[in-house]
Amino acid sequence: MRRMPPQAHPTNALNRETRRLRGQALGWWHALQLAAQILVLVLSPASYARGRSRAVMAHLVHAVLPLLPWFLVLSVLISLVIIRIVTATASSYGLSQYALEVLVRTLVLELIPLTAALFVALRHAMPGAEQLRAQLDARQRSGQHIPGIEGLAGVLLPRALAGIHSVVLLAALSGVVSLVLTYLMVYGASPWALTSYTRDVGSVFTPVVSLIFAFKTFFFSLAVAVVPLAGAAEPDAHGRFVPRSDMTEFARLFSVLLMVEIVSLVGNYY
Repeated sequence: MRRMPPQAHPTNALNRETRRLRGQALGWWHALQLAAQILVLVLSPASYARGRSRAVMAHLVHAVLPLLPWFLVLSVLISLVIIRIVTATASSYGLSQYALEVLVRTLVLELIPLTAALFVALRHAMPGAEQLRAQLDARQRSGQHIPGIEGLAGVLLPRALAGIHSVVLLAALSGVVSLVLTYLMVYGASPWALTSYTRDVGSVFTPVVSLIFAFKTFFFSLAVAVVPLAGAAEPDAHGRFVPRSDMTEFARLFSVLLMVEIVSLVGNYY
């Protein structure tokens, strides 16, 4: 049997790595193009015509109602545990005056938006993207035409809007619930501390912090809405829409969320 020259193995490995990096770069470029197309359609008044608004509302109801009770229960449990840990730790070290600020910054500014984004991604966006890819695969097998990015952006707009609104709504509602629980756990049911509590919370939400918080929540929602859809609408190297690994798609989405979180932390604390 003729043996392969030793120098052929590094070359093959280099070619595979080059193809892999090229595929990842094309995937990111495809996601950016689709995100830009969807963002333009979101800001266009023509996207909310009478016929399209019904589809948007249907997807919005499907994206929010099944998730809302479970996420509120989850946020209440997480909030109660963190509030208890922070207040008990601050009291034991004689730092009770800093407990409220730590709770607001930890829960409302950092944990709740990220938790809402991950919850919507795992329970709605990624399963919806898998269904979309299966539909595109079925259409391709039946010989139907698959539109390009411009055509797919209009089709995916209701799904993207539903994902964006779902993350924003869940983050806002759970933020309010966490603030109410914080007040009850720290001050009890007495209304006399409401003025000082409002002042302390307002001192955390400075204009810069509020703006960063709003942008972070929006970009979290945009990433959850677009990245899974972009992966579902991206054909493979052979132009097919065969199923992909869930971990690969989740790793791509989580890397985007992590970059947004790092940028927000730099803006808030540096």
